[in-house]
Parts: sequence; C-alpha cells; structure tokens
Amino acid sequence: MIPRIHHRTHRPHDPLEAALGRPVSPDEGLTEYTVVAHWPGLDECTQDDEDRTWTSVEWAEHLDDPRLNHPFPATPPDGREFSHIELRLAPHDRELSLQEWAEVAHRFARAAGIEIPGKEQGARWIAVQAQPGRLDLIANLIHIDGTWHAPPGNVARRLADEARRIEQDLNLTPSRATPTSCPAARTAPTASAQLAAVLTQLADEHTGPLAAVRGLIEHTAHRIAHQPRAADTAHSLLLLARRIHAVQEDLHRAAAGLAQPPVAVEPPAARRSTHRSP
Repeated sequence: MIPRIHHRTHRPHDPLEAALGRPVSPDEGLTEYTVVAHWPGLDECTQDDEDRTWTSVEWAEHLDDPRLNHPFPATPPDGREFSHIELRLAPHDRELSLQEWAEVAHRFARAAGIEIPGKEQGARWIAVQAQPGRLDLIANLIHIDGTWHAPPGNVARRLADEARRIEQDLNLTPSRATPTSCPAARTAPTASAQLAAVLTQLADEHTGPLAAVRGLIEHTAHRIAHQPRAADTAHSLLLLARRIHAVQEDLHRAAAGLAQPPVAVEPPAARRSTHRSP
C-alpha cells in the first residue's frame, strides 16, 4: 500500500473530483460504498437524515462548513486548509471489502493526526473509495470550533509505518522501495529549459502566484454568493477564476513546448565516388 500526500488546496472540490475521477455533481448521490468512512461527529449531524443520500456537491459543502463558519481562523498565510492523502494498493493486491476500506481509512486518519480519539470538535474528514485499488482521505484542517489543525511534522513517516502494519494485518503485498540508480552527470540547462522552468513555476497549481490569486477569487466568490443581491458578482468572479485557470494551462503548454529537446538532424552520409582506372 502506497500513501501519497498531495498539496493542500483552497477548497474541497478539487481533491473530491480527483478521488471520484469526475467533476462533483448536484445530481450524483454518493452511497456508503463510495464514502466508506468519515469523522465520528458526522453521525450526530445526520440523525435526521438517516435515509438520505448526499450528493457529491453536498459532501463538498459539508467539508467546507467550518471554513464558512470561521472565515478568519488562525490559518497559515496561504489559506489552503484542505488536506488530501491518496492511498493505492499494489497492482496485484486483492480488492478490499467495504469494512476493510473503512478500517484502513480510520487507521490512516489517526496516523496522519487528522482523527484524534476523544476530540469531539476535531477536523471534518471523509474517505472516498471510487476507483479500483485507491482510497482518498480528504479533511478540512479548520476544526469545528474554529481552531487550526497543525499536522505532525513526521506525517510521511507515520503514514509509511502504518502502511507496513496494514499490509501485514490484511495480508497485502508489501511495497518495495524503488532501487536507487547511479546519479546522472549534471548538464547545464539551456536557455529554453530555464524559460520553461520560469513558466512552470508561474503557472504551478499549488505554489504559483496565479493559483494563489485564483484561489482568493474563488474564495471571495463563494463567500459573497450568500450575500443578498450578489449572485451576479459571484458569477463574474467565478468566470474570472476560470479565465485565470485557462491562462495557467496555456503557460503549461508553452513550458512543455520549450522543454522539448531539439530534434537532432543527422547530416547526410558522404557519397562515395568511384574512379575508373584508365
């Protein structure tokens, strides 16, 4: 089992769409076979909705509630409060049952420090099992009481250790580290490669300045959408965010074009000349 920690995001829709492999929809209900586990406090929130199946949009809004209820918590400067941990089985592993996926989700949530036993006002999180051999753990790091959740500094090691224990307990294939190879000789980057690196950094979805601007615009749009007579402004802001995203994609394409190595043109073979002897 291979855990992967994704970069944090401004909103829950992005990791949820990655987990589902498709956009979130107000018409698609996610049953217990898709959302296989969740934070313990959810049972108290849904006592009156026991027979109701939430849509993927409603799950995203549920995860987003603490941010809307506490718009100015003590968060890091980037404001990215949604954590996403992806877990994958080895290629030849058996498919796990619903109960096994749920057990894996709770164990990784505790290993990551997201679920703290006995803490009722902790982080909201859900575990999505929508793609074969894959589980996605999505959490809002703003606690229900408005405090900020700071994950432990050794999360990667804790997840790796828990993965080894789960593999042994569930009789799964142990993951093996990729053999290290000899370091390749360093070459000086070309001017095109340097420019490609600049464009890639500018358009980076996680740390680039355009992503930060887009995230702030989307955050503002979602906040003012709840204000009276502000629907048109919120819609305009979302369209602006989409245009920024299109610019990011154009920059990525331009960077990919610059990063392509030049095609080596092979010189034509010298033509042999034959001389007849007199």
